[in-house]
Amino acid sequence: MNFERFIAQRIIGSKTYKNSVSGPIIKIGIVAIAIGIIVMLVATATGFGLQKKIREKVVAFNGHVIINNFDANASDESQVPISLEQDFYPEFKSVDGIEHIQGVATKFGVIRTLDGFEGAIAKGVGKDFRWTSFQEFLVEGRLPVYEDKINNETLISSYLANRMEFKVGDKFQMLFGEDLDRPPRIRSFEIVGIYNSGFQELDEKYCLVDLRHIQRLNRWDSDQVGGFEVFISSYNELVEKGDEIYAEIPSTLNATTVSDKYFVIFEWIKIFDNNIYAIIAIMILVAGINMITALLVLILERTQMIGILKALGHSDWGIRKVFLYNAAYLIGLGLLWGNIIGLGLLFIQKYFKLFPLNPDNYYVTEAPVYLSLDYVLYLNLGTFCLCLFMLIVPSVIVTRISPVKAIRFD
Repeated sequence: MNFERFIAQRIIGSKTYKNSVSGPIIKIGIVAIAIGIIVMLVATATGFGLQKKIREKVVAFNGHVIINNFDANASDESQVPISLEQDFYPEFKSVDGIEHIQGVATKFGVIRTLDGFEGAIAKGVGKDFRWTSFQEFLVEGRLPVYEDKINNETLISSYLANRMEFKVGDKFQMLFGEDLDRPPRIRSFEIVGIYNSGFQELDEKYCLVDLRHIQRLNRWDSDQVGGFEVFISSYNELVEKGDEIYAEIPSTLNATTVSDKYFVIFEWIKIFDNNIYAIIAIMILVAGINMITALLVLILERTQMIGILKALGHSDWGIRKVFLYNAAYLIGLGLLWGNIIGLGLLFIQKYFKLFPLNPDNYYVTEAPVYLSLDYVLYLNLGTFCLCLFMLIVPSVIVTRISPVKAIRFD
């Protein structure tokens, strides 16, 4: 049996140890560790969750990489058509990690009713459109079905529905302008579904319609679209895949990553990383300081024991290990309770959504939670190792204790 560990276990199991002067201080140290890991888990899970949720919402409307004409058009409206007869469509086989590609087209219009009007972008989508994300956003009705025949079904946002007092089953007219000397062209649409992504900057813009409406309005052929949206398997490879896609498409086309198109939003969510790292550093520092205090009190309280062990010939490092084993137990106890409470709170928020957020500021309606075994293990292991490492230097005080004076210490 390891002698130092045996002594540490006897100290931990001692009733006098629990009822001694060091008892309250040790409890404070354990609570500090527990609170620290709770705060770190919550900050990491919600920070990463918010980043992931915002990215998913922007990607749902644009794809990870947008392929369009290489021109000076900076608007959201498709102007010059692109043929569907491309080597990369309908499957982008020349680049690994591509999950899906779809052809789309957009056109600005004005929704008109008897009581008012509202500007919006009609986004034309076809049979190849990826509806996965919008199924999650759907709050009323159903998703449109665009098969062989053109139809007037449309999916609009709850923002537009509230502004125009629409509900599922209502019909409306949308005006599309051309030249100033020509009257606008009119299309009628029927609302079959209402979605709410929580991202008002996008919700206030888009209603989804049959791609063939946009093709007819622009006098395009049935094999022409305004651009392509490409979805990749891993967002972490966005820049690399964007460069690979750009290298594989014709020189007349351009590939833009979603992070470049919405640069301000993606730079904003990167700031969350700095906040998370700062919180982790502060919590580990606070927990470490509390454990240093507890360790010093333990050493002071066990001065006579240290003197006896030294008199019996035990090494300074061996005695230091006794207290480090003791501290490791206390850190582990704090981590255990912190994980139970922290993960419990996160699971409650994940499934019951008790804590709402203002979508005008955060683009989501509740605090999103992203749970991963990787970062939970890293946080626990990092906290344990760093706190224990911080205790090595204070434990040097053991070497300063004289056996003669320690045995007479009272």
